Amino acid sequence: MMAHAIRFLSVDAILAAGEGHQGVPLGMAEIATTLYARHLRFDPADPTWPDRDRVVLSNGHGSMLLYSLLHLTGYRHIPLDAVKRFRELGSPCAGHPEYDPPAGIETTTGPLGQGIANALGMAIAEASLNARFGDALVDHRTWAFVGDGCLQEGVGQEVIQLAGHLRLGKLTFFWDDNAITDDGATSLSISENVAERFRVGGWHVQEIDGHDIAAIDAAITAAKCNPRPSLIACRTTIARGIPRLEGQRGGHSGKLFPQDRAEMAERYGWTGDSFEIPASIGETWRATSSAGSRARAAWTMRLATSGEAVRDEFERIQARTLKPRWREAIQAYKTRAAGEGRAEIAIASSGEIAAALYEVLPEIMTACADLEAPTNHKRQLAAFDAGHRSGRYLHCGVREHAMGALANGMAAHGGIIPLAVTYLPFSDYERPAMRMAALMGLPTLFVFSHDSIGIGKNGPTHQPVEIIASLRAMPNMLVLRPCDAVEAVEAWEIALEHRTGPVSLVFARQSLPQLRRDGESENRSARGAYVLAEAEGGARRITLLSTGSEVQIALAAREILQGEGIPTAVVSMPCWSLFEAQDRAYRKVVLGEGCVRVAVEAAVKFGWERWLGEDGGFVGMTGFGASGPAEELYQHFGITAEAVAGQARSRL
Repeated sequence: MMAHAIRFLSVDAILAAGEGHQGVPLGMAEIATTLYARHLRFDPADPTWPDRDRVVLSNGHGSMLLYSLLHLTGYRHIPLDAVKRFRELGSPCAGHPEYDPPAGIETTTGPLGQGIANALGMAIAEASLNARFGDALVDHRTWAFVGDGCLQEGVGQEVIQLAGHLRLGKLTFFWDDNAITDDGATSLSISENVAERFRVGGWHVQEIDGHDIAAIDAAITAAKCNPRPSLIACRTTIARGIPRLEGQRGGHSGKLFPQDRAEMAERYGWTGDSFEIPASIGETWRATSSAGSRARAAWTMRLATSGEAVRDEFERIQARTLKPRWREAIQAYKTRAAGEGRAEIAIASSGEIAAALYEVLPEIMTACADLEAPTNHKRQLAAFDAGHRSGRYLHCGVREHAMGALANGMAAHGGIIPLAVTYLPFSDYERPAMRMAALMGLPTLFVFSHDSIGIGKNGPTHQPVEIIASLRAMPNMLVLRPCDAVEAVEAWEIALEHRTGPVSLVFARQSLPQLRRDGESENRSARGAYVLAEAEGGARRITLLSTGSEVQIALAAREILQGEGIPTAVVSMPCWSLFEAQDRAYRKVVLGEGCVRVAVEAAVKFGWERWLGEDGGFVGMTGFGASGPAEELYQHFGITAEAVAGQARSRL
């Protein structure tokens, strides 16, 4: 009857909304009930308790399964009125669950496969923190409800491989094995043995009747005792309980009618009216959190008696508060770089900055997609693997899809600052995860190398001429492209202080001259753009704007123009969105009034119009790159100081 409460609450909400996906809540009701009633470690009175179990609804279209569970177990952010307004504007019960930990919603999982990858990241975070703080403070599990779509998406196979390799024994998937997709039978598009994929990947696999509570209970118990990640393949019937739709493709999200509810009520002997849960069933559901409440109280006592140093450090990382001396570490590098003035490979500068941060911020974990040497972000970090949970460098293999999403999972879990490191051309493999991070407001740090045609001989596949523009177009994504080592320090400082969304740190692979010789503590990049070189010899007539590796070209063009007696300023713009957030007066001073503006960037023009105006010039790319030495490519595509000066001169 507890499982039926999920069914009827879900159907009532879908009927009220006029649409929804009933297949998951009706088909997985017994699975969810058994987990919450007998095994899950949770307390609705403190939804963000750090040592709670994490529950991920990876097949997020079945959102009424999660909302029903949260309402029935007593989460105050999901009252009955919210359920009644399912899919309505302003309700926490959205079509797909949004990121709302105080409401019990751990992650946003709209695109299928993202959720199970998030769950992988949560399990990695738990294992890492457990190694650091011990069972007394960190000892919880990650559970994911999984549909066929999650496992058919390519990211699903990446997750299976990596989780099995890492032997994450506290990770369990419940596969809703109903043999139906939205198009019809799964046999239309798949013929493999899905469970066998997990076995080959090193998982503990059980195949059960997903409507048999005793079998589910036994399978969960066995999963908790196994050192490997577990798949519980639950053979279910989609839309179970509705005669017209159960076992059919329409069971996924076909329109429901009052008659469907009436027939289901007759089958199960349910007498409650719409949105009415019989008192005894409601009380039984609310009692399921009592064990978790006791566990939280005991945990709180353990935290209080763990010693001041341990307690303060644990609470610090949960609040994502940075240690005071973190600035000193990167300031030392900034001062040294400015003083020495030598050219540096940009991504190597980022690696040195990260290494300094690793020393003072043990919560940083770096994930990299098989590019340890060329991205240079491992340094002194040991690898996190099945035998060494205290390692902080995660070898993801060639699995960018999973890497981006598991980094989000670590950020959503808390206690970890995740970095996901790869080449910028491969950011498209991370794009769903980057979009989800921006949508959720997760402080995930995405670090990129190989940012332009400057990579040279690898050719146009590795020259991401359009990608920076696309990242800048993503709402709530901070994009930083520094021009030298000093700006790189400032970019890292901005990224670590940013709390409300992800950051893309974009670095060149080639060596860049040290343009900034001021190593003071002021972060000039924090306002997004600033005047790097003032006009001389009169009122400014030209403003040259640039980012990253092309700022040096703008400075060289300025020398040409100043030599001709034309007062020219250069503006470095490491972060457009931060600059846009400045007051109008500051932007006017930086951009200059009544003067010609020309931008130079080894990328497409898209977006630069915002800063150039209708008559501004642009020197950059109009198509894809080519294979050849970087210096020759810049000449070939006309991205030169002479071309910039010519564009400016022609507009005077």
